[in-house]
Parts: sequence; structure tokens; C-alpha cells
Amino acid sequence: MRNEKHYKGWNEIKTNDSWAIFKIMGEFVKGYEKLSEIGPCVSIFGSARTKPEHEYYKLAERIASKIVESGYGIITGGGPGIMEAGNKGAHLAGGTSVGLNIDLPFEQHDNPYIDSDKNLDFDYFFVRKVMFVKYSQGFVVMPGGFGTLDELFEAITLIQTHKIGKFPIILVGTEFWGGLIDWIRKTLQDEHKNISPGDLDLISLVDTEDEVIEVLNSFYNTYNLSPNF
Repeated sequence: MRNEKHYKGWNEIKTNDSWAIFKIMGEFVKGYEKLSEIGPCVSIFGSARTKPEHEYYKLAERIASKIVESGYGIITGGGPGIMEAGNKGAHLAGGTSVGLNIDLPFEQHDNPYIDSDKNLDFDYFFVRKVMFVKYSQGFVVMPGGFGTLDELFEAITLIQTHKIGKFPIILVGTEFWGGLIDWIRKTLQDEHKNISPGDLDLISLVDTEDEVIEVLNSFYNTYNLSPNF
């Protein structure tokens, strides 16, 4: 009897997993249809915990405004903190402001600076991350936590393995990111040979909004704008 109950429960799990495929497909279809219409955009990542009075919030807002003035829209995770700053900068500069929301403990609501027709909700992290990569012409990575690191390293890995085309990955904040870059260079590259010397060339480290724009313009003076898949 115990084995029968166990088998029945296992079958129910498998059935639920199978039906989840349709929900996942629905999120992909909705995301593709919406985001294919937005034009060239740059994604801004960073901590949801950063307060409006913090220097990184203000810097992210200025960066987003400068990016919009250069002809791009802005995509963020749609929540508070750095995401809000990115959407706010885009909104105040009159540009495209996209939010890709997901329900997380520290992101209970979407921020008020997202364009009403470009506010998307996702249940699945992996679907959301595909949207970030596919429809972004660059990543601007502000100081953040595990989620920010996850998005950063996924983008680097996809470019490194040639699964997507190369695009600018810009870390903002030498003081914050410098130790990580040093560790990657010394430990991963030089000591253990776990990455190639040229892999770090995928990353630019800057401190100002003007440097962000300089990296974007320099890259796209060489490469054409195009989807990443």
C-alpha cells in the first residue's frame, strides 16, 4: 500500500511537471511578442535594496538618462532599488522604460516608472533571464547581490561559449567590483588557468555615466545592433 501511494504521488508530480511546460511556453510567447517591438535597449542590473538617497541609486538614474539620450531604451527587473533608478532615469528622459518583474522576497511590487504597456510579469527565472539577454544590446551592472552576480556570470558564460553574440558588459563601481576582477584575473586566469586571458576583455569597469556611454558607443561603432539569439 505504501508503495502504491508513493507511486501515485510520483505520477502526480510528473503530470504537474508536464502541464507546466504550457505555462513556460506562454511566458516565452508573451515575452517575445512584447519585447520584439521595443527597439534597441540596455539592461541595468543591481540591488533591490539600494535606497533612493544612495549614491549608486543616483548614479544608476543618471546612467539610464544618458543611455536614453544616446538612443536606447532601458530594461530592468522592474522592482525597487537600482531597478527603480534605471526605470526612473529612462522615464524622466522620455525614453522606453521596460520592467521584467518576478515575485521575490525583497521585490514585492513593480516600480512606478515602467511604461504601462511594457510591464511584464514572470514566474520563471530562466524565462526572464532569456528576455534580458535576447533583447538587450548591453548590460550595465551596478553593485548588487546574488541575483546581480547570477545575471552577470550567465551573460559572460553565454558570450564566452559563443551561444550568443558579443555585447558590452559594463561593471559600474571600481571600488565595489575591483576585488572581484582582481580575483578572477589572479585565481581563475593566472593560477588555475580556468579561463582564457582574453575572457576578461568581455568586461569593462567604469565609474561614471560618461564612461558607460563611451563603452557603448565604441562597441557599436564596430558592431551592428541585432538580437542576441
